[in-house]
Amino acid sequence: MSPKLRRLPLLGFLFLSFAVSTHLSAQDMNNPGDYIGAVNKARGDMDAKYMQYISAAAHGRRARKVEKLRQEVLDNITESRYKTIDLPYYKGDKSLRQASIDYIQMCYTVFNEDYKKIVNIEELAEQSVDEMQAYLLLQDKVSEKLEEAFSKLDHATKDFAAKYNVTLVEDASKLGAKMDVAGRLSKYTNTVYIFFFKCNWEDAQMVKAMNDKKVNEMEQARTALLNFANEGLKGLDTVKPFDGDASLVVACRNALKYYQQMAANDIPKLSDFYVKEEEFDKLKKSFESKGSSDRSKADVDAYNKAVNDINASVKGFNQTNQKINNTRTQQVNAWNEAERKFNDEHMPHYR
Repeated sequence: MSPKLRRLPLLGFLFLSFAVSTHLSAQDMNNPGDYIGAVNKARGDMDAKYMQYISAAAHGRRARKVEKLRQEVLDNITESRYKTIDLPYYKGDKSLRQASIDYIQMCYTVFNEDYKKIVNIEELAEQSVDEMQAYLLLQDKVSEKLEEAFSKLDHATKDFAAKYNVTLVEDASKLGAKMDVAGRLSKYTNTVYIFFFKCNWEDAQMVKAMNDKKVNEMEQARTALLNFANEGLKGLDTVKPFDGDASLVVACRNALKYYQQMAANDIPKLSDFYVKEEEFDKLKKSFESKGSSDRSKADVDAYNKAVNDINASVKGFNQTNQKINNTRTQQVNAWNEAERKFNDEHMPHYR
């Protein structure tokens, strides 16, 4: 039973906002402080629409469900670009205006190309551990692109302010705070999620091998699952609570302990049954190949004993398998519910 992806790929979109020491009743483009404010304001709708998008996506699950909002983000980015282009140079100095345009253009590229690619490979990510790791890595790389673009804009703003003797004060706006939480939340949930996904995916491979009665493949998957569970439990020990909330780590640890116990203790019992079943099938085939007159008392006794043994083994197999399936369902559901509650609790609502 594989869980569906519960998160939108939340990129590290950064919010730049400064308050300046100059306060005038009307905006004066000859005033450097007001000019910085005008450049920032031209991007305001873009940032707000992005926050609306990631909030809706996080609370509504799949990214495809909010594709319309992604298009609206693109429209707002384009509008912000036009607003910025319409601004004049500041006394012939185009540095700040151009830095903002470059940043806006990078945001457009990310949403129009990179983000779309992330959404398109969402389903593929569930097909293997490597695909999932590549999916999360792509998110990180795109976030790095945005962070680099933001850093250039940040430096350009500070250089402009220093050049024209403007005192900047970082503005801890509500929107900026929400966007910061969204970025941190994405990185945190991805860190925890990969531990769960590895085990859940390998468990699915083991179930497939079991259904196909491929004992060697089943054993390989069981060993890999046990390793993933052990590694994951160690990894979770290094993950601190998110803003004091350890519920996601606790839910993941509970799931991994189940996988660990199941792989170490329960699955070998199922594997043993398949080996016994194969041996019984061979004995049965040999027994039935002989005519009744050719069967010795020892042959009949051995066959009857084997029938009793395999029947007892079938009962034990069914009980163990049912226990595994029931507990698996409970643990996966518990994880999905914990992840949903965690995101609903910490992802800011924004409209």
